[in-house]
Amino acid sequence: MDHKWIAFSYTLSAKKKSSARVALWRRLQRLGAISPVSGVYLLPATDACIESFQWLAQEVRQAAGQVIVMRVDGFDGWEHQSIVELFQTARKAEYAEVDQQVLKIESLLTAQPSAAAVGQAQDELAKLKRRYLEIVSIDYFDSYERATTAARLDKMARMLFPGASPAPAIPVLHMGEYQGKTWVTRPQPHVDRLACIWLIRRFIDGDAGIRYAAQVGADEIGFDMNDAHAAFGHNGNLCTFETLLKAFQIEAPGIETVAEIVHQIDLRDERFAHPEAIGIDAILRGWLLENLEDRELERRGLSLFDGIYQIVSTR
Repeated sequence: MDHKWIAFSYTLSAKKKSSARVALWRRLQRLGAISPVSGVYLLPATDACIESFQWLAQEVRQAAGQVIVMRVDGFDGWEHQSIVELFQTARKAEYAEVDQQVLKIESLLTAQPSAAAVGQAQDELAKLKRRYLEIVSIDYFDSYERATTAARLDKMARMLFPGASPAPAIPVLHMGEYQGKTWVTRPQPHVDRLACIWLIRRFIDGDAGIRYAAQVGADEIGFDMNDAHAAFGHNGNLCTFETLLKAFQIEAPGIETVAEIVHQIDLRDERFAHPEAIGIDAILRGWLLENLEDRELERRGLSLFDGIYQIVSTR
């Protein structure tokens, strides 16, 4: 039977300083653990949460404390949904704190804010985005408030970081006219180009040829090239992936989230704040440091974006 929860209970010697107890309590808070009854802390029984509690248990033992970690399916008197609601209530309060700070940022801005006020607001917004990502990482049950807070942060980011001009109208294209073609982009593909290759192969033409070169040949389709005459590229504040989505009117569960993650990593204009982007960005940068061949980057990129899409499309 698959257990739903991992439970953690501990005691520390009365001789231990209160600072040790406070430090342990703070660690549990950072993990997002909830306590339905005194002395018992819960997390969903995912591999990551189990590992977190196991490491914490080791620290308790090293401090000469006693600890027990249990995998459980449920508790007498507690319905599964009641426990889920405790997690959601905890995250709701944390998102509310971020929302209140956003209101404070707005108060820094007047009709004609000074450069100093804008700079301070930008710094505060960056801190709030980091805090938001911390909350998202422990929002195990996708609280409703998550989307509301993200929208507020997004709105504030657009005010403080207007970025490029809005994208011009993108003509709608027919996929049938783009079958059996070779698509060309620059060597050493990074986030936007790898995501585009995945999009092309998955939604536009599964048999599309991909070539890496500085120039586009006759009857080939250029994308994300330095050449301004390439068929597809950045448009205003849209990355190439977003341009392709709009041009071919691709709609699928989770695809907009993939686009936002690509945008966040590629343009870094503070418009979006997806926690996944931090790890994905690190992986992609690591690949570049390995000096991998273009085809190997392509192979890995297709697998990476397959995985990302599976996650976001099932939320």
